Amino acid sequence: MARGKLRIYLGAAPGVGKTYAMLSEAHRRVERGTDCVVAFVEHHHRPRTEVMLHGLEEIPRREIEYRDSTFTEMDVDAVLRRAPAVALVDELAHTNIPGSRNAKRWQDVEELLAAGIDVVSTVNIQHLESLGDVVESITGVRQRETVPDEVVRRADQIELVDMSPEALRRRMAHGNIYQPDKVDAALSNYFRPGNLTALRELALLWVADRVDAYLTEYRSAHHVSAIWGSRERIVVGLTGGPEGSTLIRRAARLAEKGAGGEVLAVYISRSDGLTSASPKELAVQRTLVEDLGGTFHQVVGDDVSVALLDFARGVNATQIVLGVSRRRSWQYVFGPGVGATVARESGPDLDVHLITHDEAGKGRGLPVARGARLGRNRVVRGWLVGVLGPVLLTWLLTGATPSVGLANDMLLYLTLTVAAALVGGLAPALASAVVGSLLLNWYFTPPVHTLTIADPKNIVAIAIFVGVAVSVASVVDLAARRTHQAARLRAESEILSFLAGNVLRGETSLEELLERVRETFGMESAALLERAGETDPWTCAGSVGPCPCQDPDDADVDVPVGDHMSLALSGRVLPAADRRVLAAFAAQAAVVLDRQRLQQEAGRARELAEGNRIRTALLAAVSHDLRTPLAGIKAAVTSLRSDDVEWSEEDRAELLEAIEEGADRLDHLVGNLLDMSRLHTGTVTPMLRETDLDEVVPMALGGVPEDSVELDIPETLPMVRVDRGLLERAVANVVENAVKYSPPGERVLVSASAIADRVEVRVVDRGPGVPDDAKDRIFEPFQRYGDSPRGNGVGLGLAVARGFAEAVGGTLSAEDTPGGGLTMVLSVPTAPQRRTEQPDLPAAATS
Repeated sequence: MARGKLRIYLGAAPGVGKTYAMLSEAHRRVERGTDCVVAFVEHHHRPRTEVMLHGLEEIPRREIEYRDSTFTEMDVDAVLRRAPAVALVDELAHTNIPGSRNAKRWQDVEELLAAGIDVVSTVNIQHLESLGDVVESITGVRQRETVPDEVVRRADQIELVDMSPEALRRRMAHGNIYQPDKVDAALSNYFRPGNLTALRELALLWVADRVDAYLTEYRSAHHVSAIWGSRERIVVGLTGGPEGSTLIRRAARLAEKGAGGEVLAVYISRSDGLTSASPKELAVQRTLVEDLGGTFHQVVGDDVSVALLDFARGVNATQIVLGVSRRRSWQYVFGPGVGATVARESGPDLDVHLITHDEAGKGRGLPVARGARLGRNRVVRGWLVGVLGPVLLTWLLTGATPSVGLANDMLLYLTLTVAAALVGGLAPALASAVVGSLLLNWYFTPPVHTLTIADPKNIVAIAIFVGVAVSVASVVDLAARRTHQAARLRAESEILSFLAGNVLRGETSLEELLERVRETFGMESAALLERAGETDPWTCAGSVGPCPCQDPDDADVDVPVGDHMSLALSGRVLPAADRRVLAAFAAQAAVVLDRQRLQQEAGRARELAEGNRIRTALLAAVSHDLRTPLAGIKAAVTSLRSDDVEWSEEDRAELLEAIEEGADRLDHLVGNLLDMSRLHTGTVTPMLRETDLDEVVPMALGGVPEDSVELDIPETLPMVRVDRGLLERAVANVVENAVKYSPPGERVLVSASAIADRVEVRVVDRGPGVPDDAKDRIFEPFQRYGDSPRGNGVGLGLAVARGFAEAVGGTLSAEDTPGGGLTMVLSVPTAPQRRTEQPDLPAAATS
C-alpha cells in the first residue's frame, strides 16, 4: 500500500487562518469529488471557522475519562475504518490526553499516512522543536507542545499562511481570534507587534530553507548541473593568505546588494595534507565570515580550480570572488593561475570577480619544507648503515664468499642504500650510493684496485647503479617523510577537531582549554595574557600550572593573538611544526574568553533588567495598591473623630471594622513585599524538619472563608522534610489566589497524594483558568492575569509561593483543571528513610 501524502499549513502565530485555509481546501476537494472527511478540527468558537465545517463529513471523536472529567480526541480507529482519501487533522503538535492511542497527534497522523490516507494538517512555527529556545527568548513563553522538525520537513507540501502583524492584531481586536475578555491581555503580551514580526520572520526563513532544500533535491534527482540563480550565493576562494579578509568583506558588500544574499567562504586543501595555510590566519578569516553572517567550508582537492568550481556549482552559487594572484610576472610561465582558469572554465552562468589587494604581485614565495624529524639516534644509525655497511659488505664479498658477479654485487650495494634511506633519510642514502659506487669500482670492476674502468659496459653499469641508488633513496626517503608527516597531521587534525567541537558546543572553559594545551605540548604552565593598549601592563585572564608567566617576554613560547593578547607557555622551547597547532589553540582560547565575558555581561544585564523591573513595579504598587487601604483607614478614622456627626454604635462598629480590614490588607501587602525582597536578595534560610502535611495545610487556611475550601489530606501520607513556616505561607498564598478567582458558590479543593519520593498538594479551582502561554508568567513578580485586577493585591502571592516552594526543595506549577479552571500543583520531597512500622499482631489476626 502506497504511503499517504502530508500537506501542512504553517503559520507564524495563532489566528493567521491556518484552519480556515485547510477547510477551504477541503471544500475545493469535495467539489472535485474527493472523499474528504474531518478527522479532528478545533474551531475555538470562531464563527467564521465554524461555518466552514458545514457540508463536510466529520468523524465522531473518541471520549476519554481523565481525572473525573471527559475529554474528546481524534478517533484513529474510526478514521482507519472509514478509510477516506483525505483526512483533515488540525493542530499537529497537540498532546493527547493520557489514555489515548498515541502520546502526540503527529503520531496519529503517521498511522493514517502509513495506511495510505492523505492528511491535511496545521501547525504554528513556535511549535517546531528546534525553535523552542528561540521562541521563548522572543515571547518569554516556553512552548510545551512541540512537533519534531523532521516530521514537518517530511511533508510532501508545506504552505505558509502569512499575515502581517498589523492585520493579525486587527483580527484580534475585532474578536475574530479570542473571546473579548482575553483580547486586551493577548494584545499587550504575546501578540505585541515585535513578537509577531519576529515570529513571522522565523516562519518565512524556515519555509525559505525548506524551499531551498526542495530545489537542491530536484537538481540532484534530475542531474541539473547548470546554475539556477534563484538567489545570490557568493563563493569566496581563500588561500589562507592575508588578502582573505579583504575578499570576505567585498563579498559581504556584494551580498548586501541583493535580498537574501549568502556568502560561502571556501578553502581548498591538498588531498595529501602536506601543504596547508596558516591555521591562525584561517581561524581569523573563519571568525570574520561568520561575524558577517556567512559560512566557512574546507574542501579537499588536488586541482584548486576544479575543486572550487565543483563546490560553487554544488551549492548553486551565482558568483565567485577571488583575489588577484600574488605571483610575480616570471612565475606565470608555470601556468595561467587559479583566477584565470576559474574565469575561463566558469561558463556564462557563474560570474567571477577578481579583487585587487595589497599582496597582489608581491610573490607567493616557495613552500616551506616541513621534513620529518627522524631523531638523532635514527640519523646516526642511518649513517652507520650508509657508510660502514658497504665496507662490511665489501669484506664479505672479497674474502668470506665466492664471487657472485658484478650485477649481483650492485644489487647488494643498492639494498644497503635503500636501508640507509629507510633508517636515516636521504643524506645517509646518498653517502651509501657514493661509497658503494667507489667500492664497486675498486674491488669488482676490472682492472681491480684502481679507479680506472676498462670495459665501457661497466662504466654504464656503475652510472646506472648510482642513478638508481639516488632515485630509489629519494623515493624511499620522501615516502618515509610523508608517512611521518601524514601521521603527525592526522594527530593534529584530531586534536583540532576535538578542540573545535568542544569550544563550539560551549563545553570547554578557559582553564580547561589551557590545561589541555599544557598537557598536549608537555609544558609546565600556560597562561592567556592581555592588555588594554600597547603601553599598558599585561594582566592574566586565565592560567594553569605552577608559576605561570606574567609577561610574554618571560615565556619559553609566546603566541600572539591579535594586538593585545598572547598565549604564554613555560617549560621548554617548541619546534616550529608544533607552533601551527598552538596558534589554533591560542585563537580558540581568545574565542572562549570572549564567550565567557559575553555570558557574564548577559547575566549582569539580566539581573539589572530584573532589578529595574521589580523596582518599577514596586513603585507602582506603593503608589497605588498600598495607598488604597491607607485611604480607607484614614477616611474611617477621620469620620470617627468628626464632631459634626453623631455616630450610632452600629456605624462606629462598621467604621472600626473597615479600619481593621484595611490594616489587615496593608499587613498582607507589606508582608508579601518583604517576602519578595528576601527571595530576591537570597536571604531566605529554610529550617528543614520532618512534619506531616495534615498539621501544616489546615493552618494555611486561616485567611479564607471557612466554607470556601474543601480539604482532602489523607492521614496515611508519608512525612515531608520542609520548613513548616515557609510551606504554610506558600500554601496560604496559593489557596487565597484560588479562592479569589473561583466562581461564587464553588469551593476550592485542596488534596494531597504521594507519588514516588514526593508528595503533591493540588489546589483545584473552577475559575476562568489560564492559557498555556501564560502559565509561567503568572509566577513572575507583580503579574496578574487578565486585563484588569480582580480583588486587591500587587501580584506577588504566586511569586512568593513559588519562591518559598523552591527554597524548601519543592516545585510549584500550574496546569489546567479538567472541565475548566486552574490547578496549582505543589510538590515537596518526602522525609528520607521514613519507614512505616508494622505493629506486632498475633498470629490469629494475620491469618
